[in-house]
Amino acid sequence: MADRRPDPSPEAGGYGRREVLKAGAALVAAPLLGSLAGRGEAATAAALAGDRPTSARAWGAASAASPLGSLQIPRRALGPHDVLLDVLYCGICHSDIHQVRDEWHEWGPTVYPCVPGHEVVGRVAAVGSRVTKFRVGDIGGVGCMVDSCPTGDSCRADREQNCTRSATFTYNSPDGNGTSPVTYGGYSDRIVVTEHFVIRIPPGADLAATAPLLCAGITTFSPMQHWRLSGGQRVGVIGLGGLGHMAVKLAAARNAEVTVFTTSPGKAGDAGRLGARKAVLWSDSGEMRRLANAFDLLISTVPRAYPLAPFVELLRPGATLVNVGAMEKLEGITGIQLVYSRKGIAGSMIGGIAETQEVIDYCAARDIKADVELVRPDQINQAFDRVVRKDVRYRFVIDLTSTKS
Repeated sequence: MADRRPDPSPEAGGYGRREVLKAGAALVAAPLLGSLAGRGEAATAAALAGDRPTSARAWGAASAASPLGSLQIPRRALGPHDVLLDVLYCGICHSDIHQVRDEWHEWGPTVYPCVPGHEVVGRVAAVGSRVTKFRVGDIGGVGCMVDSCPTGDSCRADREQNCTRSATFTYNSPDGNGTSPVTYGGYSDRIVVTEHFVIRIPPGADLAATAPLLCAGITTFSPMQHWRLSGGQRVGVIGLGGLGHMAVKLAAARNAEVTVFTTSPGKAGDAGRLGARKAVLWSDSGEMRRLANAFDLLISTVPRAYPLAPFVELLRPGATLVNVGAMEKLEGITGIQLVYSRKGIAGSMIGGIAETQEVIDYCAARDIKADVELVRPDQINQAFDRVVRKDVRYRFVIDLTSTKS
């Protein structure tokens, strides 16, 4: 599909913000590091730029009940619009666990072997002949998508995540552009992605702490943009995990008044450190009653469904609760709760490529980054179990540099 992507033109309507961002590439792109590469690195890049598929080392699961282990996967030959990244870091998202364990079977079964990972940061090892956005040695990132149609209304409006012909997601997505039936993600030492879907990582970024911004960051940034969260407004963040801690940091950066709702008493102190003014336990029914009709926006980051009715009561008339976490049927809502005060429940999923670049640049300018704990690839299974137990502060990131000697 990469080779079919047309060059945007005024006659075709262009790509709006995407082209503005591209025009500013020289201002924000990482400095050229290729000149620093040794002859061995240059030779490797030349070999990888060949016209044949290559093999990559990855970490994936053979079945829903299998632990993740090392395996070899194919990577497609480098096309003219492709970028090959030597993966340095990859975040562990709760979605990875759901997918590997086939917990989203209702929306499509997991195809095995499954190699997850959609918070990928790496160094450009090779580029296709028509790539203009990157050079060998630059730092790039890959989030949740690696392709889309791109001519539909959503894609042309920089909302590739809503592609009406279905975006190609970074893993477990039908892959008409590769050498395997589905895409394989960033738990791998290399990945090949169409240039348009690779994000520029600004110079000086903390690469490990930037990786989670490619999912957790954009997932929480996008609804704040859409619902125009601004200074002085009251926002509630439901759940303080990988997504939730980024929501707190991003909302605090807008000078919003942030309240965290958590089931974990031990996270109350962290909420304040991250920028929240208050932390409330779900079980504190008295405080929940006192906060009725108080919030301009609620962002629910909890990865599983739970009764929403108590939180709808917290919304001001006309305000919205945005679900970015749970994929199951939402629980406990009655029509009267919504119609009486024109309260809304909405959903939001990541963001388009232009908006993802926007959040990366926004965070770099304000020194906003994820709180991370690095793990080696041989520790992924333990990290999965700890995420389920809520034993992480606040994002595990796989250190792929530990495999490169």
